[in-house]
Amino acid sequence: MPTITLYTRRLCTYCGAAKQLLVSNDYDYEEVNLDEEPELMQEVMVKSGQRTMPQIFVGDHSVGGFRELYQQINSGEFASLLEQ
Repeated sequence: MPTITLYTRRLCTYCGAAKQLLVSNDYDYEEVNLDEEPELMQEVMVKSGQRTMPQIFVGDHSVGGFRELYQQINSGEFASLLEQ
């Protein structure tokens, strides 16, 4: 099963909401706080094509931010990403 990686920043309400959404749906994830690793910020922005936080990845696949995660969990698309 691919790893779910959640790139976050402190004081980000959408980051907290994404963590809560993953936990409430029984998904384990690895959190990388970009406040603690600022050199990764540019890399994540290039990889995802987005500047907002959080950024969620399943393996190397960019899911997007909180709204995209919410939509994909509700549609079942997120679960199918984890089966690959």
